[in-house]
Amino acid sequence: RALVVTADFITPLVDDARTWGRIAAANSVSDVYAMGGRPILGLNLVGWNTEELPTELLGEVLLGAEDVARDGGFVVAGGHTVDDPEPKFGMAVVGEAHPDRLITNAGLRPGQLLVLTKPLGIGVLSTAIKASVADAEAVDAAVASMTRLNAEAARLAVDAGVTGGTDVTGFGLLGHLGRAAIESGVDVTLDLDAVPVLPTVRDLIADGVVPGGTRRNLANVEAQLDRGGRTEDDVLLVADAQTSGGLILGVDAAAAEGMVAELTASGHSAAVVGRTVAGSGLVSLH
Repeated sequence: RALVVTADFITPLVDDARTWGRIAAANSVSDVYAMGGRPILGLNLVGWNTEELPTELLGEVLLGAEDVARDGGFVVAGGHTVDDPEPKFGMAVVGEAHPDRLITNAGLRPGQLLVLTKPLGIGVLSTAIKASVADAEAVDAAVASMTRLNAEAARLAVDAGVTGGTDVTGFGLLGHLGRAAIESGVDVTLDLDAVPVLPTVRDLIADGVVPGGTRRNLANVEAQLDRGGRTEDDVLLVADAQTSGGLILGVDAAAAEGMVAELTASGHSAAVVGRTVAGSGLVSLH
């Protein structure tokens, strides 16, 4: 029995307090699923502006986290609150996994297919929300993606014997996959046309709606990146900083299509987006 322990918290991404609580809790528990684990205990981490924000509003945030805990089958056992001029919320989470079935970012193997379990574009849409230029349907799709737990993806990965993968969060797909490629001693190729993307995101990038964190992500991976002639907008998409993103998993070819089919049937926007070969951490785009 192995313990997986993590912590994360974020500032508000949406106006509705309960929805923010759900997003933050799903984001916090993601690292447990990324290692093939099952969450068992969470502690709330709260920064709250007590002079400007009512306690009842915080109650809604915590109810959102409780919604996620109920869906994930884990217990929220209190937490800690501090005064903070800018509200923040997240969780410290304890999970368990089988010691011989851990998924790590050093576990990718040559000859595998790369399965991405959620669409990209959260960072771009978050920036569009702040600028009041986000399409309502696209925002709904982003919220649905962010509040979807990676539990089913983790279960399928463990059942398929996956040893390598990571969740896709603040460093974007390029950042997290690039680090996994280095740690695993492989090169990876991404088929950008196969990557699932949230609605309107490509148009927003074309209009220059790109968060600063996404551009920093791209700069950080440039040394190991072969752009393959793809446009700047294409590359920015796969560098986009995500909140509560999906998993990127190295899956044996015989199991990959079945995994994608099961994820799709359960409502995920999953796809095979690339492959691995022996190497030293190069990320090539096609």
